[in-house]
Amino acid sequence: MTLKEYLNSLSEEKRTALIGRKTSDVRHAAFTEKRVVHAGLSGRLIALEEYQNVWHRAMSMPPDGERTYTVYIHIPFCQTKCLYCGFYQNASRQEIEDVYIDDLIAEIERDAAMPHLKNANIKSIFIGGGTPSSLSVRNAARLLAAIRENLNLCTDYELTFEGRIHDLVPERIETWLSGGVNRISLGVQSFDTILRRRVGRIEPREEVLARLSLLKRWDVTAIVDMIYGLPGQTIDLWMKDIATLLEASIDGMDLYQLNVFPHGDLARAVKAGRVPPCADIAGQADLYHAARDFLTAHGIERLSLCHWRRDPRERSLYNTLAKTGAVVYPFGCGAGGNVGGISFMHHRSIEVYHEAIARGEKPIMMMEQQKSKKLRSVSNEIIAGLEKGYVDLHRLTSLDTKMEELRLLLCIWQENGLMYEENDLYHLTADGEFWYVSMTQSMVECAEILMCA
Repeated sequence: MTLKEYLNSLSEEKRTALIGRKTSDVRHAAFTEKRVVHAGLSGRLIALEEYQNVWHRAMSMPPDGERTYTVYIHIPFCQTKCLYCGFYQNASRQEIEDVYIDDLIAEIERDAAMPHLKNANIKSIFIGGGTPSSLSVRNAARLLAAIRENLNLCTDYELTFEGRIHDLVPERIETWLSGGVNRISLGVQSFDTILRRRVGRIEPREEVLARLSLLKRWDVTAIVDMIYGLPGQTIDLWMKDIATLLEASIDGMDLYQLNVFPHGDLARAVKAGRVPPCADIAGQADLYHAARDFLTAHGIERLSLCHWRRDPRERSLYNTLAKTGAVVYPFGCGAGGNVGGISFMHHRSIEVYHEAIARGEKPIMMMEQQKSKKLRSVSNEIIAGLEKGYVDLHRLTSLDTKMEELRLLLCIWQENGLMYEENDLYHLTADGEFWYVSMTQSMVECAEILMCA
């Protein structure tokens, strides 16, 4: 089936969802909604009874010398639950945390002895959550020591530790850095005191800035996450936040679009009138473009459409590698990753996770057989390019000649004001940038149709 035949076979509703629509208001209405949170391929589900055998077969093989290797470690504890968060799992309790770190270290030690990980050189590690910085000093030191003792870190590795402003105190910072952390990612989300407290962040603006200044006394890369579209967040409040980024003691920033989960706490709070409405998709587009234009005008370098840096020391390695085909070894309750042609997620229940570790099993909740290596290569190329704002059609065609048919999709988007072309490089327009995740997912799906026809 050609791409033209496939598009013609779709209902008007499905075709519009896939390719968008022609409109004079590209910025606000090119698509009806954001198609996915993260773009990518889905695989073939593997039967539950096969999980452990498939896992052990994959880990018994030597690593592929052409791949890049990363690690994700999940800490499923938070002191408080933020209203917008879809990742909260457990309140912090010391006795539960102690047992969890025991289990996590056991999982790392066991997997590190298996051939695939034993012989892999790790380029980046991301310790996320949850709130890793909420770990006690003792447990943070234990975990970081286990990483150093069991994993082969590249000389230029990046080890990111996610945290919250409240935990930026000297004893904790020194523990993280002495344990090998060289990048700290902080979920600031907004500097505005009222807005922060509305969504569950505690510290006022002044304390946030003071703690960031304190952190920069140490030799560590510091970045902050910001969210646009929060309840009651006007464009004036957002632009005050963006201007503050240029004053704060940080090396980089991530600007993320708010995702409102239909049955989550934030959606319920808005419906009940406990908090003001969140920005709709058009309002989010305006917030994105206002920040984009401001940072560009001030010479802030873009690493991707979401990631910016003020200093070259900020590399955002894990985010870049994980989205573009690197192997991700997952550890911990709720972690996810891929290895040896399989992708999988761990159980989110801390009790189920503990029981699996006690049995000597990998705590897998879901496992998929990934698509063919060739299709994954094409998908990774699409994702990597659009993360930076372009599609290299010549490169895609060199991977598979069928990808020439994607020109039809790219030309439609060009006609719709989402892209422009220069020597087979199709660049997102400024208006197209806001829609890149939806466009990436659509292009990946079209490539799959062409390669599997």
